[in-house]
Amino acid sequence: MFTRMNYIDRMFGAMDLLRSRMDRLFNDFDRSCLYGPAFTLPSNSPRTNLLENGDNFEVQTEIPGISKDDLNIKIQGNYLEISGKRSVDTPEGYKTHCRERCGSTFSRSFTLPDDVNADKVEATLKDGILYLTLPKSEVANPKQITIN
Repeated sequence: MFTRMNYIDRMFGAMDLLRSRMDRLFNDFDRSCLYGPAFTLPSNSPRTNLLENGDNFEVQTEIPGISKDDLNIKIQGNYLEISGKRSVDTPEGYKTHCRERCGSTFSRSFTLPDDVNADKVEATLKDGILYLTLPKSEVANPKQITIN
């Protein structure tokens, strides 16, 4: 009887070890900036920072080599979608010996914490980074109520 209990104890010990290793693995996903962001995004998705500054959201997206004509930005309520196309063409008369850069498409979407006033959005593309300033809608801004 004691031998069988020993087997059960070892089995539960192995299960605890597996659970603790799985917990560490999934906790590392939360700290992906410390271990490299390769775990979080597919290779063709641009890295993005979403910040909040009082009455505005600010989005900074890395999109090197993409012109503003190849970008598409859609906003509806609190939903933001950034999509685009990167094309790499071989110039006429040239022969390709190595191709590590390839054309691709991407799409990133975000659900913002509050609605955005789409009429006042500002977008700037500078040095391969897309900067978006998204003002919150009037409904999302808190209002001070005075007591009479």
